[in-house]
Amino acid sequence: MQIWHDNMPYGKIAERKGHQGWMKQEGSYFIFPGGGTMFPDGAEQYIEKLTQYVPLKSGLLRTGLDMGCGVASFGGFLLKENIMTLSFAPRDSHKSQIQFALERGIPAFLLMLGTRRLPFPAQSFDFVHCSRCLIPFTAYNGSYLIEVDRLLRPGGYLIISGPPVQWKKQEKEWTELQAMALALCYKLITVDGNTAIWKKPTEASCLPNQNEFNIDLCSTDDDPDQAWYFKLKKCVSKVSLAEEIAVGSIRKWPDRLSKPSARASLMENGANLFELDTQKWAKRVSYYKKSLGVKLGTAEIRNVMDMNAYLGGLAAAVVPDPVWVMNVVPAQKPLTLGVIYDRGLIGVYHEWCEPFSTYPRTYDLIHADGISSLIRDPISGKNRCDLFDVMLEMDRILRPEGTAIIRDSPDVIDKAAQVAQSIRWIAQVHDAEPESGRMEKILVATKTHWKLPLTSL
Repeated sequence: MQIWHDNMPYGKIAERKGHQGWMKQEGSYFIFPGGGTMFPDGAEQYIEKLTQYVPLKSGLLRTGLDMGCGVASFGGFLLKENIMTLSFAPRDSHKSQIQFALERGIPAFLLMLGTRRLPFPAQSFDFVHCSRCLIPFTAYNGSYLIEVDRLLRPGGYLIISGPPVQWKKQEKEWTELQAMALALCYKLITVDGNTAIWKKPTEASCLPNQNEFNIDLCSTDDDPDQAWYFKLKKCVSKVSLAEEIAVGSIRKWPDRLSKPSARASLMENGANLFELDTQKWAKRVSYYKKSLGVKLGTAEIRNVMDMNAYLGGLAAAVVPDPVWVMNVVPAQKPLTLGVIYDRGLIGVYHEWCEPFSTYPRTYDLIHADGISSLIRDPISGKNRCDLFDVMLEMDRILRPEGTAIIRDSPDVIDKAAQVAQSIRWIAQVHDAEPESGRMEKILVATKTHWKLPLTSL
């Protein structure tokens, strides 16, 4: 795998981490041998080692979270096993590691563990992986490990490689990590060198029990799916349907993609809505390809964002294509992201009057269904920001010559077309597919590759 050096002329990681196989510069390209700090001989060899203890090749596991991922080689190699790993890292001394991951076409997100919950729903990931991520899991009364527990699906796997697992001068931290995992009733599968693997219980919770960390269950009014500007809690969330959505109970991939999960059944008329949404987006994507000339299914489109994902119907419709989709569920809308993860897809919560946590020019196609609803307050009905603000953020995220698709009423699309012209997109307005009626229009735009002219002093 290689990318153009001139697209991202940042050689510090290659200089610092080249000996560990992260990435190297060869002529006009950066290449990615597939290594990492804890697997300098390559991610494939490391994954084979993990497969002895974790069913990574059976279809049982589909969604993973890689914390402190470097350039995301671990997640990249797992794509071969039909495992969708969302890799995240902060902008630290390596600065552009997530940008490199996205340039490679690997699902990645700019993020760090701090004082708030991560923007994901509860019980979402079939496994959580940390390879020398240096997260102090037991610090702050174990808040970070409790957050991992919130995100990990019952029956899922927690994999930690590197410090503090059997690490010199970190014996205390290693002892505390084992004790806290035991307090959460996690089963230790193995300790293999500096790699430890636990399995989360499938029961709703083993708490309360006696433990030195004073971990208790959260109150009944706690919603574990609330994760937008929501402070970390020092309690374990109660989860309904724990056994029904557990690893081993939820359908294997790819069956889980097209069947409504138990979590979908919690929605009013959920199973029917799921089926209708799936059928609707299959027709819409076919219309995009055949009638609007959208190049889905070609090598030109890899990184896709759905700004208003609902149940993930768009992402499900493009699974046969060589793409991955970042499903975004607006934080002010119904919290349906858990259903999306049950399908074996990935995504985040976001508020579109704020910047999205990614680098510029990192997505090839951005889709916005009902863009006006992304800025409208659901209670007051007033706009919280301007359409121009949202489209300018789309322009920042979109790669030059990338595609934007916006669906809304004719009036909104007229306004969007004016904004598109002002930010130098080449845009065309189309009728919606016949099933959608005349109350909707579609704007398909291409971001042009332009730069300011040089001016003489």
